[in-house]
Amino acid sequence: QVQVVESGGGLVQAGGSLNVSCAASGRTFSRYSMGWFRQTPGKEREFVAVISWSGSTTYYADSVKGRFTISRDNAKNTKNTMYLQMNSLKPEDTAVYYCAAGTRGTSTNSDFYGYWGQGTQVTVSS
Repeated sequence: QVQVVESGGGLVQAGGSLNVSCAASGRTFSRYSMGWFRQTPGKEREFVAVISWSGSTTYYADSVKGRFTISRDNAKNTKNTMYLQMNSLKPEDTAVYYCAAGTRGTSTNSDFYGYWGQGTQVTVSS
């Protein structure tokens, strides 16, 4: 089983950068695909990015492609962590960002992820 906790959200001006992290507990972290999703009030949770268990495969939503970079650290001697580097942020990127872990491949469907964090707020001011 995996538990995930996000951190690093905050307030940033449009055009700025922010790095959010997802710390995972559990000895089988490296077996899970990890994804980032985001949600704003009144809207459904939407896919942002996903990375495979090995880190060799990544997918991005068209809205963030070229601006966001997902990565992960599976090394045994470091804390199991996934990152989302967000550059050239836009006001429409404002949302609660959620980290998720799943074993059903690099899916963009939130239903394929069984473990979720509590979310971290990212606010981009214009």
